[in-house]
Amino acid sequence: MAYAASLSQNPVTTAAVQAVCEEIAVGLNGGTPNLAFLFVGSHHVDRLAPILNKVTETLRPDTLLACTTEAVACVGTEVESGVSLAMWAATLPGAIIEPFHVVFENTPDGVVCDGLPDPPPEISDVRAILLLGDPFSCPIHELIERLANEFPGVPLLGGMSSFWRRQSDPKLGLNNGVKPRGAVGAIIRGGPRIRTVVSQGCRPIGNSFVVTKAEKNIILDLGGRAALTRLEQTYTELSERDRLLIRDGLHVGIAIDEYKDHFSRGDFLISNVISADKETGAITIGNLVRAGQTVQFHIRDAEAAAEDLRVLLSRQSSERSAGGGALLFSCNGRGTRLFPTPNHDAALVQELCGPLPLAGFFARGELGPIGRRNFIHGFTASIALFDDDSAVES
Repeated sequence: MAYAASLSQNPVTTAAVQAVCEEIAVGLNGGTPNLAFLFVGSHHVDRLAPILNKVTETLRPDTLLACTTEAVACVGTEVESGVSLAMWAATLPGAIIEPFHVVFENTPDGVVCDGLPDPPPEISDVRAILLLGDPFSCPIHELIERLANEFPGVPLLGGMSSFWRRQSDPKLGLNNGVKPRGAVGAIIRGGPRIRTVVSQGCRPIGNSFVVTKAEKNIILDLGGRAALTRLEQTYTELSERDRLLIRDGLHVGIAIDEYKDHFSRGDFLISNVISADKETGAITIGNLVRAGQTVQFHIRDAEAAAEDLRVLLSRQSSERSAGGGALLFSCNGRGTRLFPTPNHDAALVQELCGPLPLAGFFARGELGPIGRRNFIHGFTASIALFDDDSAVES
């Protein structure tokens, strides 16, 4: 295995591309990349086609995925403004990588997806699906459902493009071709183990409750009492600091497996609280919920987000060997919009799991699994950690 990452902040596009290609070639010891990602910052987006052509001509990667973005990450640095072009590449002996470009069409029978490869005979061979999407032309919830049916239990990681001048501008690339709509991705079978870290940046408060009455995304009763009553009960038991955080923004975590005896970090899908009705005591959230599920109120701030990512990365660090590589898909609401210092997510990956060749981008929606189910998230850091040797299990 070999991994490499490179960042250029040169405003001259040809020079920037040349620089990242040269550094990638050195990092891979001259090997041909089996998989590469290119994250094109706002300054260079108008030259997406020639950038793709130059990278494929120079490095000849087997699979190259690209997207446009407002900010990039590389190694331990996050470039949130100004000129940026970042690239990540890997040689993955033993891996089979199947690239794809999916497009969607609305029909009387619903959304039709075209371009997704057929699942292999052995789903257990699939390490992960990596995906970059156009937020305007990729109905991501329908795609996640389709992948859940055809690739059950396979982690989906990636994000949605976050920069364009016009909504119709192409934001994606596959190999040497610009893709004006849909999503591009790669299915990885065999090769190294790919570990997932999905940090939703929240911490739980109070007790967990069983949903006893709900309608779609409206929670009516928790543990036999009005949802708002349960929230008020939780509020009275909090510190003054946590009460202030609730006023700034409250979230509800939905337990992925309501049959667990104990719930901890990573067991919940975090949903925004949209509204609360004082007359009915109902709370409306951003995801569907049903009776029988377990929920817990959560709050988010920089300290909670930092703690959450640190704990999750520390778990992985204790389980994996040194080396490998990483892809980081971070929300464009993180960075210095959330944390008091720059480079937070990228630097923390390096501190706890590095040094690693890492690259990624700030997305308008991040993809990652909670438990064995994939979701589109917000304010999340979704990380693919590639091991430095082939996985033992099939």
